[in-house]
Amino acid sequence: MKAIITGGAGFIGSHLVDRLMNEGYHVRVVDNLSAGDIENIKRWISNENFEFIKADLRNTAILIDVFKDADIVFHLAANPEVRLGTRDPYEIYENNVAITVNVLEAMRANSVPYLVFTSSSTVYGEAHIKPTPEDYSPLEPISVYGASKLACEAMIMGYAHTFGIRALILRLANIVGPRAKHGVIYDFIRKLKQNPNKLEILGDGTQRKSYLYVDDCIDAIIKLYDIFASSDKKIDIYNIGSPDWITVKEIADIVVEEMGLRNVRYTFTGGVEGGRGWKGDVKYMLLDINKAIKAGWKPKYTSREAVRLAARGLIKEVR
Repeated sequence: MKAIITGGAGFIGSHLVDRLMNEGYHVRVVDNLSAGDIENIKRWISNENFEFIKADLRNTAILIDVFKDADIVFHLAANPEVRLGTRDPYEIYENNVAITVNVLEAMRANSVPYLVFTSSSTVYGEAHIKPTPEDYSPLEPISVYGASKLACEAMIMGYAHTFGIRALILRLANIVGPRAKHGVIYDFIRKLKQNPNKLEILGDGTQRKSYLYVDDCIDAIIKLYDIFASSDKKIDIYNIGSPDWITVKEIADIVVEEMGLRNVRYTFTGGVEGGRGWKGDVKYMLLDINKAIKAGWKPKYTSREAVRLAARGLIKEVR
């Protein structure tokens, strides 16, 4: 199998590279390194079954050649900063929606049959049902980032029905683990390295969400793709997350404990709109993952365990 991974030098993408290489795939990473790090995939550079192409997915002129001979595309490339949408919404559109259309066009030109797309729990917005199932409606994102992911899903569905591409859409909770360079755990560690006596927490600290360790996420991607490929479905959608959730204040406690600190004073910004960390921040998120469990995937770690494992790994990396 020849697999393309867009964003393969990034956090989740590089972990997927490791898994696919170990399983005998031929892997071609396409990444412009704006957010990814070549160090994440350095171990594979000299392997004959690995290719790295430094390319910007906004450059449509080169993508046709890049996608030749591929059997599957794992499309992970995106700008993951939800907060950026309040400052530069066009940047979110260009690096999420526009590049997804470019990927679909390159797939169409080369008759690539399979696409796996990493979407987001943010497409649900402030869901009134928790845990939130895949068939929840209406989908009403409250951030430009969430809207961009929903727009990507819609374009993928349109291409699937029009051009015969088979597409698996995975709506991810908060994925955490080594190599992450953004997110609440990474931010807390950086702040505490600068000042081990005080920690600023965005919002009121009661924000409660599901967190999934990156190894569980990669297991889900591989397992659910195998199931999807053996089915006759044109499109399928799964929620991927932990069966529980954890507050931001509890995450702070875990990070402080793992860093071996004591008497850290927390200050809360109060946030916006009822204690959100920022405008567009979904305050409470818990996905219904029963569909994935019935299909044969189940996370090994709870949200609390995922946060602790991620904190340990990231503390070592920051040091």
